[in-house]
Amino acid sequence: MKLHHTPFSGLFEIDQPVVGDARGRFTRLFCEQAFAPIRSHLHFTQINWSHTQGRGSLRGLHYQKPPAAEAKLIRCLRGRVYDVAVDVRAGSPTFLRWHAMELAEDNNRAFFLPEGFAHGFQALTDEAQLLYMHTAPWTLDCEAGLRYDDPLLAIAWPLPVAQVSARDQSHPLIAPGFAGIRL
Repeated sequence: MKLHHTPFSGLFEIDQPVVGDARGRFTRLFCEQAFAPIRSHLHFTQINWSHTQGRGSLRGLHYQKPPAAEAKLIRCLRGRVYDVAVDVRAGSPTFLRWHAMELAEDNNRAFFLPEGFAHGFQALTDEAQLLYMHTAPWTLDCEAGLRYDDPLLAIAWPLPVAQVSARDQSHPLIAPGFAGIRL
């Protein structure tokens, strides 16, 4: 595994080598030792799978507030997505800036988001499946989100947005006094 720093503290793009032969392919999705430069110990408590249909469909931008703030390791299992992380950490030099990368079933890349980042993605294919590994369980009382189309963020989604859930459309625009979350 190769860890690539981004301009955001704690946010990494990850190359995950594939070994293949006539029978198929093998990839190590997580190895605690390989992630030691990021964290001395990563403990994942929840693993989720999402299936998104419709090119241009969008999910997010979701995050959890303390005490259930979570780090995420994300990998695309099928299709392609434009994956976005938005820094919502109070006091961060990259506060409310975003970083994006393409994840695809055949590009052997993953995205590691530390606590304090909102996450969302847009499907670039008719079908996209993602695997998420979380360091904290989903907690309703700690759930929060940002609007995917908030002009303050000005995220450059690569396709016209085709479908968004009512829940994701209902996230309010960022209020003038929003200071982020303290971890």
